[in-house]
Amino acid sequence: MNFDVLIVGAGPSGLSAAIRLKTLALAQGRGLDVCVIEKGAEIGAHILSGAVIEPKALNELIPDWKKRGAPLNTPAIMDEFLFLSESGAVKLPTPPQMKNHGNYIISLGNFCRWLALQAEELGVQIFPGFPGKEVMFNLEGQVLGVLTADRGVAKNGNRKENYQPGIELTAKYTLFAEGARGSLTRQLFEKFNLRKKCNPQTYAIGIKELWEVDPKNHHPGKVTHTIGWPLDSATYGGSFIYHLENNQVAIGYAVGLDYKNPYLNPFKEFQRFKAHPVIRGTFAGGRRISYGARAISEGGYQSIPKLTFPGGAIIGDAAGFLNVPKIKGTHTAMKSGMVAADAIFLALKKGDKELVEYPKMLKKSWVYKELRRARNIRPAFRFGLWFGLIYSAIDTYIFRGLAPWTLKNHADHLALKPADKCRQIEYPKPDGQVSFDLMSSVFISNTNHAEDQPSHLVLTDYDLTLEHSLKVYDSPETRYCPAGVYEIVRDEKQKPQLQVNAQNCVHCKTCDIKDPDQAIVWVTPEGGDGPNYPNM
Repeated sequence: MNFDVLIVGAGPSGLSAAIRLKTLALAQGRGLDVCVIEKGAEIGAHILSGAVIEPKALNELIPDWKKRGAPLNTPAIMDEFLFLSESGAVKLPTPPQMKNHGNYIISLGNFCRWLALQAEELGVQIFPGFPGKEVMFNLEGQVLGVLTADRGVAKNGNRKENYQPGIELTAKYTLFAEGARGSLTRQLFEKFNLRKKCNPQTYAIGIKELWEVDPKNHHPGKVTHTIGWPLDSATYGGSFIYHLENNQVAIGYAVGLDYKNPYLNPFKEFQRFKAHPVIRGTFAGGRRISYGARAISEGGYQSIPKLTFPGGAIIGDAAGFLNVPKIKGTHTAMKSGMVAADAIFLALKKGDKELVEYPKMLKKSWVYKELRRARNIRPAFRFGLWFGLIYSAIDTYIFRGLAPWTLKNHADHLALKPADKCRQIEYPKPDGQVSFDLMSSVFISNTNHAEDQPSHLVLTDYDLTLEHSLKVYDSPETRYCPAGVYEIVRDEKQKPQLQVNAQNCVHCKTCDIKDPDQAIVWVTPEGGDGPNYPNM
């Protein structure tokens, strides 16, 4: 199948690019075939974020979004920033970047479903359930498009009765909008050496639950963020609690993947956080609706790679446009897709193979100005919570983001210390009221994978992953995975084996990022497999 533009990923950046492309085409009275493919079973199925959205990019993309019924139903009306100790809380001044007047608390999944409808009304072809398996190139090395994953392949590699080969999707230009740590984007980084002149990308793991709470505990429009307990002062992280409509509250916890102690368990940190006396009351008597997890690109300005190559470009969180101090990336991701669409129109007129105007236009936009001012906040916390807070205040109020230096980022997988140099962490048992076990949590993520298929979690060196990880780090993959994918089991002779429960995977990509040997590679499973988030 051939198109003018192919977009891989139906998140905010991919859908914004599609809408912008068709809007420009209609305004100029020209035909333009635009296709979006999405690995989730439906649009929004794999989308997970807090989320509070700044409508800046949306105002530019669809100025009449209110009339069109965009699901921005809950204006943010109250900000709260807390420092937690084990038993209490201190209210801190809300930093200017975290003030949310004019923003909205949303379900990002529902927002993407709405964006998809707007795109389809313009004539965009959207195909959910079609993951991109590999990038296709011509003899000159130019990207031609992508090959989607086969269906109906058994674990042993044989074709089953329902076998369907992947489809070759070609285009004049292909935009990669896969989100954090995209599998095709990773191929492009290596093929074109796109990360040669930037810092390593850094990440956090974000774990989220959606609750229906007692009406007396519900305050629509309230936005709460916390730092401090339960993490120690050497570990970056914090929480969000967002009160949506219909007595629903989104609660989540993010842990920077540059943490050092291999015994740290992000899922269990999240569960004990909810038991804090200041937090617990909101959820007492409530009902947990959904659970999920996703990696978050936190590197910011200095970790943005080269964005273009012959035949395409990278947009959205695949490139890493999150503004960490704001705790927002939807508006910047959308804008990057819109700018890429503008660059494609120029390239079509000129016949350029590479979208050379895209990075130039992006650097002149408010995206780069915003990210450059925020660039030193997250790296400062590498030196600990207290240094990070003090530096952030100086950078924000004195330098106003214009300090004459840029702090560096470091790769997350290099951060772990050997287990024998770290303390083990004792976590409380879940109470079944506000804290829960892992498997019951994965169950409500609606995750499903066909069992008889090749594992989409590829161990490039099984012995290294097992032996080195077990002996040196005491198998941290059994703790940093928020879905119980990795287990150490022992045979009759008590010899340890690494068991990979790929069916549990919620596609967060944490293992691909944090594995100290970089020997775990996440690839796409069959189309439509994975979580199916209803309202996240």
